[in-house]
Amino acid sequence: MTARMRVLVVDDQRLVRDAFAALLSSLADVDVVGVAASGEEAVQVAARLQPDVVAMDLVMPGIGGVEATRRLRAACPGARVIALTAYEDDEHVFSAIEAGARGYLTKDANVTEVARAIAAVGGGDAAFDPRVQGRLAAAVEEGRRRPRRVANVLTARELEVLRLAARGQNNAEIGRELFISEATVKRHLHNIFDKLGLRDRTQAVAYAFRNGLDA
Repeated sequence: MTARMRVLVVDDQRLVRDAFAALLSSLADVDVVGVAASGEEAVQVAARLQPDVVAMDLVMPGIGGVEATRRLRAACPGARVIALTAYEDDEHVFSAIEAGARGYLTKDANVTEVARAIAAVGGGDAAFDPRVQGRLAAAVEEGRRRPRRVANVLTARELEVLRLAARGQNNAEIGRELFISEATVKRHLHNIFDKLGLRDRTQAVAYAFRNGLDA
């Protein structure tokens, strides 16, 4: 039997928080283990409950969701954060990713999208709203066309892997497109992270956007 995903819901608006907790509780593979009304409370509750996934609102009184995501990395290293917000502008998206969020959904996401995102992020992958994913890919493509010194840091193959990851392709899909093994894809990704001083593939995409692949 597959273990149920333990989820913490964070939102400062009680009606939204309760509604989203109820939605998640209806999913077969999810246990809502707690709720929190602020970033500060989220860090405290996560440290105590050690959830697998934290569904995090970004705009809240106090430290807010971005800073709470950053602090969660120390308080609860095993938890993976999905930003769940009404905002989809670049500043919110990339601030959340750079803080450590592994997913980004808007609050109008349907139950199927939420379920897939929880499963993906809980399983170690990334999950983005399609609109956000499209902008991530477009940003990387724009950076691809600009003069960049990073070409002296990343190999041509590593740049290809980065662009495909930014389009939302998983390791198997990247491998099939480039005719390389999944193990080779993983090695390229680790090289990218090491060379650019990043933690994971979502941060690599954010880095590409912020720097236009020219840092």
